[in-house]
Amino acid sequence: MSSIENIRNFAIIAHIDHGKSTIADRIIHKCGGLTDREMKAQVLDSMDIERERGITIKAQTVKLNYKSKSGKEYILNIIDTPGHVDFSYEVSRSLYACEGSILIVDSTQGVEAQTLANVYQALDSNHEIIPILNKIDLPASDLDRSNKQIEDVIGIDTKNSVPCSGKTGEGVDEILEKIIEILPSPKGQINEKLKCLLVDSWYDTYLGVVILVRVIDGKLKKNMRIKMMSNNKEYLIEKVGVFTPKPEDVDDLKAGEIGFITTGIKELSDTKVGDTICDANNPINDALPGFKPSKPVVFCGLFPVDSSEYQKLKDGLAKLKLNDASFTYEAETSSALGLGFRCGFLGLLHLEIVTERLEREFDINLLTTTPGVVYKVYMNNGEIKNLQNPSNLPDPTFIKMIEEPWIKATIITPDQYLGSIMKLCQNKRGVQTNLSYSGNRAVINYEIPLNEVVFDFNDRLKSMTSGYASFDYEIIGHKEGDLVKMGILVNSEPVDALAMMVHKDFAQSIGRDVCEKLKDLIPRHNFMIPIQAAIGGKIIARETIKGFKKDVLTKIHGGGARDRKRKLLDKQKKGKARSKQFGKVEIPQEAFIGVLKINKE
Repeated sequence: MSSIENIRNFAIIAHIDHGKSTIADRIIHKCGGLTDREMKAQVLDSMDIERERGITIKAQTVKLNYKSKSGKEYILNIIDTPGHVDFSYEVSRSLYACEGSILIVDSTQGVEAQTLANVYQALDSNHEIIPILNKIDLPASDLDRSNKQIEDVIGIDTKNSVPCSGKTGEGVDEILEKIIEILPSPKGQINEKLKCLLVDSWYDTYLGVVILVRVIDGKLKKNMRIKMMSNNKEYLIEKVGVFTPKPEDVDDLKAGEIGFITTGIKELSDTKVGDTICDANNPINDALPGFKPSKPVVFCGLFPVDSSEYQKLKDGLAKLKLNDASFTYEAETSSALGLGFRCGFLGLLHLEIVTERLEREFDINLLTTTPGVVYKVYMNNGEIKNLQNPSNLPDPTFIKMIEEPWIKATIITPDQYLGSIMKLCQNKRGVQTNLSYSGNRAVINYEIPLNEVVFDFNDRLKSMTSGYASFDYEIIGHKEGDLVKMGILVNSEPVDALAMMVHKDFAQSIGRDVCEKLKDLIPRHNFMIPIQAAIGGKIIARETIKGFKKDVLTKIHGGGARDRKRKLLDKQKKGKARSKQFGKVEIPQEAFIGVLKINKE
């Protein structure tokens, strides 16, 4: 039955919260992938953190059997993809393994920024796209407006669009029929030499590394010797299977199918995502083009609050790295925080999720330093350095110029919020490149330095537009900027974990904010503590935390009291001066976190 014409491989793409995982649930249920008893909401979101936050982080695959109305039987391979901009790397890989996509648009909200970004990725992969208007059971649903927006903003024909409700299951039959009718079957030859694409890999405690593959040509069987073309290593296949969504063993995977294999590989680094797998006994000459490697764009330091947990943190990071190829880390030391790691992430949500998983799954109390981006530092001698940690900035006299990464941001918003959004973008040093309208919604493009966006841009955008605006970005390259390193001194000691790169024009106001915040968050000591922000040797802002004053005069009465009081006060003063000299200021974790949140207010 399973000739290649009867296979349909497709990805589900949409903006966050438009109902991808819910519609995937309905399709799985309709095709009998799981029984009523096994069904639960968002069945493909397997991580606790995905279920709690209601977001998809890892793309998941399912193989289903479907009998169409005409009585023919088909195999459907679904990939449910994440919607958040930080995980667009997962989306691009998933799209490459499919021939078509179903694009879900929330009919109450219309087209959003991530909808656009994901559609463009699908069109780049030459996908056939079926628009689906979800949430028609809600009173605010407006099909005509949503169809018009899809045509105006994205430019896709909506004559085949399907209205449906992921919640009630209405319209799911039509979606399945449209998939069969419109999406193309895979192109590939079963009789050719084996050629597979390595779509994803993850670590399983029992099986070792599990590899998700899309077979392009040929046939993949158990006990076959395969070769990875990127490193020419050979392995023996121990297990071949598919997800239905439960893992199920099969004898073979033929051209056009998606499934998983295990080969007893212990190291995830041996399986490069986007690699080509071929038959070791009958190899092919040309590898598939693969994917562009994902580059971390946000860096920050992770330190254990209790230094005895350093080894635990090291093991935790190594385990997380097994299942997340886009995350990088290397050891670093800080005079204020001790031993820790400099970690690279795809964005702030990615950072939040990794730190939350470390705290939850490995029970480590973490301290996170200020997130920053990678700057290019051009030295006078012609050398170019990549700077991830501001405290490692070379002496400014040797620096010719510093370049920072810029992004192209797409913001979609109801037009009444346009003014405040433009003001926000200008405050963030943004340059407007385009503005267009679809009905009462504006689509604005800005070029903005990534450093300005990485902190709090999305939060502020959501709060000033009551959650109606949506935002997506892509990195466009580095440009020169007038940047300086701002250091923070507590009790005249530099705190390297609070050093940050800032634009010269904003240095003073940011310095003042940081000092004010630290004044509230660092507890009082027995001595006075100055908090200063400095650029080079120049102090640009200062606050002072007053010391506790013990009342040493209460017991003094009677004659000569004045001289005795003076004596005691002088003695106290000397003691304070000494404790200020030798006393160590304890900076609590809240102080570091508070500085991170300054911009959010």
